[in-house]
Amino acid sequence: MILLMEKRPESAIPLEKKQKEHHMAEPKSARCNDIVPAKSVIGNAVVNANYQDLGTIEDLVLDAGAGRIAYAVLSFKGFLGVGDKYFAVPWYAFQFHLAEKRIVLNVDKKLLESAPGFDKANWPNMADSTWGTNIYKHYGLAPYWEETTGDRV
Repeated sequence: MILLMEKRPESAIPLEKKQKEHHMAEPKSARCNDIVPAKSVIGNAVVNANYQDLGTIEDLVLDAGAGRIAYAVLSFKGFLGVGDKYFAVPWYAFQFHLAEKRIVLNVDKKLLESAPGFDKANWPNMADSTWGTNIYKHYGLAPYWEETTGDRV
């Protein structure tokens, strides 16, 4: 006796089985209303929670291997424009109020002034994890490369 097995249509296969067969990860839910082009962030003024001017976002530094933004480069002008400095600030230290066209870095100006900075002609090696760890810790944040959530394989 020969049994004929009917092949199930692709749509009838449970998603979990499809993912295992195709080694696909289930996508996280996206907040599409928070997606903006980089050019709409670069050049914007940054203020703290007290609306004190902290500077301007000059550039974004990508960690291409991790698929994320590592830092925003913030320029901070000294007294009368003397002593302009750049700072790498961890990306998730910022809060974006897109409707108000405002970027908030909730730190005191003194914390920013004491942060490790650099001039625009002499950037540090941002791929150096020791340097990066010091930057994140200065702002009281854990470096994203030390996360153990398992989101990226």
